[in-house]
Amino acid sequence: MADTYLELINNPLPARIAKSLGLPRPAVLRRHTPGEALADHPLLVVGSGPGADALAAELLAWDLEIRRHALPGETLSAAIVVLDDVSAPMDLAAPMLELGQAVRLLAAGGRVIGLFRAPGESTGPAQAAARQGIDGAIRSVARELRRGATANGIILQRSARVDEPNVLGALRFLLSGKSAYVDGQFLPVGPAPIASAAGSRGDGDPGRPLAGRTALVTGAARGIGAEIAAVLHRDGAHVVVVDVPAAGEQLARVANRVGGTALQLDITTPDAGARLLAHVAARYGALDILVHNAGITRDKLLANMDAARWDSVVNVNITSQLRINEAVLASEVFAPDGRIVSLASTSGIAGNRGQSNYAASKAGVIGMVRATSVEFEGTARTINAVAPGFIETEMTAKIPPLTRQVARRLSSLQQGGLPVDVAETVAFLASGSAAGINGQVVRVCGQNLVGA
Repeated sequence: MADTYLELINNPLPARIAKSLGLPRPAVLRRHTPGEALADHPLLVVGSGPGADALAAELLAWDLEIRRHALPGETLSAAIVVLDDVSAPMDLAAPMLELGQAVRLLAAGGRVIGLFRAPGESTGPAQAAARQGIDGAIRSVARELRRGATANGIILQRSARVDEPNVLGALRFLLSGKSAYVDGQFLPVGPAPIASAAGSRGDGDPGRPLAGRTALVTGAARGIGAEIAAVLHRDGAHVVVVDVPAAGEQLARVANRVGGTALQLDITTPDAGARLLAHVAARYGALDILVHNAGITRDKLLANMDAARWDSVVNVNITSQLRINEAVLASEVFAPDGRIVSLASTSGIAGNRGQSNYAASKAGVIGMVRATSVEFEGTARTINAVAPGFIETEMTAKIPPLTRQVARRLSSLQQGGLPVDVAETVAFLASGSAAGINGQVVRVCGQNLVGA
């Protein structure tokens, strides 16, 4: 359902009235358009250490206009603060205050990105305090930004360098319109453990980073699943779309739209994994990307919950994923550099009234992803989760109007996300550029006030 308030408030007269009344003024977000420039204005790189120097040099190689200090009155597309060498909380003052002045110069839809090392890898309490302090500061900046601007961070894990491909891939995603509804979040990025074939199969073309790969998306007949299939196809992947037989007609339309194949299947059946693999093997030979999107809700307060509602949600949302993953990981059909991306939810992080069954299943997805990622250490495979917040879908359109309006405004971006916002994040995690991201949960929630 369209956000009519968002459409109205971006006209001059309603915008002036909203400002005078102190009403929310959500901006139209800068989303990705194929072929667009990564930045229309200069990028500022804040920081005095070698990491900042190295990053500035890399960005210059992208044919971007780079500043080391902002020029008075100019417009910036992004401000990137490199804090990989901080050793004590006092080290934060100068770069963060410089960043504060740069925020005034951000264009609509601008980006603030912080790069720093993992607090857990610190050499002592002072350094850990400084690194954790960056987390709090960037999250706070995200809440201060307006006009569709966002603030996020990249956490350098282990020996990851600011200027290495995995980090630069995450930076490109956060700078682009693909991350429009990712706000106040942090991507932990480690070095790729081994040379990965994923990095050579299409990632050289930013417009088609998934070229030559085969992706399978469950729950793809409509909504977020259909949008994931479309974005993976746009990025060059061969796509297999899966959904229950009752959605067969819609599923066929999605398959036709993305030039892929459709498989009507109840993923809760014991042989679902084997059937998925057989379908992919017969048509494409190998499975490179598995997206667990299928999910259902059966909401009730726990006091009124029955076994049927509880079991049906858990079976679809997590038990089926566990069973399918077991089959996939035991099969030679799954590529050595394969990607698994599972849909979690902010309900699984913060809980939600009347959704104890749903929250249990989505929290279960997060637990599964973290445990499975350990199995992938030292390999080129990765598994991650995407946790959407309030997304404009058929499901959220059924929420009572007043509740829906409140839910939309409870994020730093003051609006709901779109299915394409979730799909863009899934596609990024499925790409070779995300080879250094494993076992993580990326929230696509506009920095929702609950569970953000």
